Amino acid sequence: MEISRKTVIYAMSPDNPPAARAESGATVCFETIDCFGGQITSPEQRLGGLDWDNINPATGPLYVEGAQPGDVLKVEILDIALADHGVMTDAPNEGVIGAVLTEESTKLIPIRAGRAVFNDKLSFPIRPMIGVIGTAPAAGAVPTGTPGPHGGNMDCKRIGPGATLYLPVAVEGALLAMGDLHAVMGDGEVVVCGVEIAGRVTVRVTVLHDCPLPTPFLTTETAFMTISSASTLEAAASDATLRMRDVLIHQVGMEAHEAGMLLSVAGDVRICQMVDPQVTCRMEVPLAVGEAYGYAFP
Repeated sequence: MEISRKTVIYAMSPDNPPAARAESGATVCFETIDCFGGQITSPEQRLGGLDWDNINPATGPLYVEGAQPGDVLKVEILDIALADHGVMTDAPNEGVIGAVLTEESTKLIPIRAGRAVFNDKLSFPIRPMIGVIGTAPAAGAVPTGTPGPHGGNMDCKRIGPGATLYLPVAVEGALLAMGDLHAVMGDGEVVVCGVEIAGRVTVRVTVLHDCPLPTPFLTTETAFMTISSASTLEAAASDATLRMRDVLIHQVGMEAHEAGMLLSVAGDVRICQMVDPQVTCRMEVPLAVGEAYGYAFP
């Protein structure tokens, strides 16, 4: 099953009609547009000249059969195929770097042989990731550019091929949507974008009943992590840390004091992004910790 890039939303909402329906356990491909809505085709174009009503489109939503409020939607990211070029922009008052800029600029980034060509001296291996991915909140509408408990614009660079993301189900069918792919991005996304790019994301969606994991929650081949968004980095980092402590105690089976000490020894607090309406942090713990206690994630 494929959901076309022609079916996009600009807010996560229970009122969005499903673009498609799938059974639990199904594999689905989401065709996505870049975060600029495909508006930038030349380095002469500037961020300030774009139609901001078409920023951060998310393809979907997908209605997953059997998903009910209180469940968890398990999203296994099987593959991300990218377009042949990406886009970057900067501008005054946008992102952290915007505080010192006086004019706008735009750069097109070719993707060649698995690398993002930054300029004639530098290229970087691509690390495809999903910037916006989430489910509908129970009520109201959350713009796709804003992260929160539902997921959304978390801009976590670990959400890529081989990772499994656990999202909350707040409405019947979950209403999963995603977009804002990056070919590569550094933690923080300090200039307000990574290498923004269109592409195709193939995922497997599974409804989990009675899943105790705090959401959003992510596992990769090497780590597991809590993801939190808040108005400040301190609040986001603290929430991610405390929720990971709960996971270590109540799911992995560690003693309470050792769980906290473990996080100071082997846990890493990382900044996902610090440029959106809410900022996002994650707490990463090596997968080997869970394995040592015989814990397997659902």
